[in-house]
Amino acid sequence: MEVTGGFALTVSDPSGAGDVRRRATGLAQALGLGETDTGRAALAATEAATNLAKHSPGGGVVIVRPCGRGGARGVELLAVDRGPGMRSVDQCLADGFSTAGSSGTGLGALSRVSDEFDLFSTPERGTVLLSRVWGGAPGPAQTGVALGGVSVAKPGQTVCGDHWSIAHGDLRCVMVCADGLGHGPDAAVAAQAATRAFDDHPDEAPERLLERMHAALRHTRGAAVSVAEVDLEARVVRYAGVGNVSATLWTPGQSRTLVTHAGIVGSEMRKVQAFQTALPTPWVLVLHSDGVSGRWSLDAYPGLARRDPAVIAAVLYRDFCRGSDDATVVVAREVGAW
Repeated sequence: MEVTGGFALTVSDPSGAGDVRRRATGLAQALGLGETDTGRAALAATEAATNLAKHSPGGGVVIVRPCGRGGARGVELLAVDRGPGMRSVDQCLADGFSTAGSSGTGLGALSRVSDEFDLFSTPERGTVLLSRVWGGAPGPAQTGVALGGVSVAKPGQTVCGDHWSIAHGDLRCVMVCADGLGHGPDAAVAAQAATRAFDDHPDEAPERLLERMHAALRHTRGAAVSVAEVDLEARVVRYAGVGNVSATLWTPGQSRTLVTHAGIVGSEMRKVQAFQTALPTPWVLVLHSDGVSGRWSLDAYPGLARRDPAVIAAVLYRDFCRGSDDATVVVAREVGAW
């Protein structure tokens, strides 16, 4: 089981790296990482934030959040910018190469200190860097389905009113995206109540999960919620949604929007119905709150669908966040299908 949480920190110059490092260090300590792994998380945070500040004139955001997999716990860092991007990723990863007049060791050092490292960069559109540092033994590699996501509060808010959670097995995974009505602490209470109801019963069907959430949210302001269950053995996705959390099943050249019913979970949920759709090969499944525009297609980003789902989510957040609400993107894709 993995849930969202953490911080989205704006970095506009190299001095911002200090705040990112402190947040990463504090999170690593709170998760119980040892001194060596906490130090690696601090170094990864410093390198990610410093690299962003050096190469993106307009600055960007570093998302610091806990991650978990198979009992392992760690720190995940996503550096997101709209800078000039990289024309050759391999060249930029080589020690000694720099476009900023520095020693050119930043990206190479970041990749080495990370247990998991990934990036996606497009010239003139920007870069997303991913670093994960695990405590002790790294988390097991994702098999069957790889999942990831980002969740960022509305500008000016300190609490995100969206929440997401995933449950992952070899042949089955379930992903939930909840958008509490409005924004701020009360929205967060509603969204987190929805994901807690899921966390308590992750093996149930999507429509039954929505019914449980409806009961759990009765004394909150309510939420829009989507639940998607991927069954690799049957090669289908089962989906149920209430409210304006979007779900899209993408394969190269084609996107299919999954049906969501009107209503508010916890208040006005008149109809709950699950739909079943065959999985194409390859596929990517994306859930997102209405703080993210639905006018995207992975066809516009050659190679992105092969990247870590957290990187896919961060790119869509960067380019399609409305900026007027909380924004959450949750992504699943099949491992080994590309």
